[in-house]
Amino acid sequence: MSANILVFDSGVGGLSILAEVRKQLPQANYCYLFDNARLPYGELDEQELIQGCVELIARAVTLSEADIVVVACNSASTLILPALRETLTVPVVGVVPAIKPAARLSKNKHLGLLATPGTVNRRYTQELIDKFARDCRVDRFGSSELVYIAEAKMAQQPLDLQTLHEVLKPIKESGLDTLVLGCTHFPILASELQDYLGEGVTLLDSSRAIAARVMTLIQMEGKQGLRGQSQAFYTTTTIAEGLKTTLAAWGFSSVVSFAECAIETGS
Repeated sequence: MSANILVFDSGVGGLSILAEVRKQLPQANYCYLFDNARLPYGELDEQELIQGCVELIARAVTLSEADIVVVACNSASTLILPALRETLTVPVVGVVPAIKPAARLSKNKHLGLLATPGTVNRRYTQELIDKFARDCRVDRFGSSELVYIAEAKMAQQPLDLQTLHEVLKPIKESGLDTLVLGCTHFPILASELQDYLGEGVTLLDSSRAIAARVMTLIQMEGKQGLRGQSQAFYTTTTIAEGLKTTLAAWGFSSVVSFAECAIETGS
């Protein structure tokens, strides 16, 4: 029986997580569900986010017969995991900002966290900093603009580099040497971020750690990938043709509206 892995995000940012998971489990079946109708999550009311995500993911798990769920969104992970784990019977893996490894890696003990405003201001984020980076200065930078720029890149649309540089300017001027990408959209812009910030700033995200955790849980479940099918689903009525082209290049055999079809599994 092949492993069915459901990866969930508000947009295409979760593809940065899926890419690392696929390296570990290339023959698993992947269902990628992105709730682009409510993008970005970092600006939503917390209760609305919890209820909406749990309902959407629960339905997707049933339709896809998922063996494991990866919530590839920092904003969602900091809020919905307890409710989601109470609802589902399959393992759930969330994404948290890579504060702990960043604190170990930084040479000048000056870190930055670049995330959506919701993640930056959430109490859970402060708890991570207090627990793992007490000996560091941690500057927090909230941006929803970069989410839209990452979405534009994946849709093969022009990038708003002026806005990108405006967001990054205070980061570059701060003197930090390690920047945590606390939104899964942001690794999509890694080359643009690195070009502007320079080689003196190390970019860090959670994708490899998440992939390792998924690999461990799949092995515990006794699953083995045999077919390697991939499908993508979105929650709006339509998406840009450029994004469909990009998703096809990522190996998705179908890219369709979640409301209009049932998911076929590879089990």
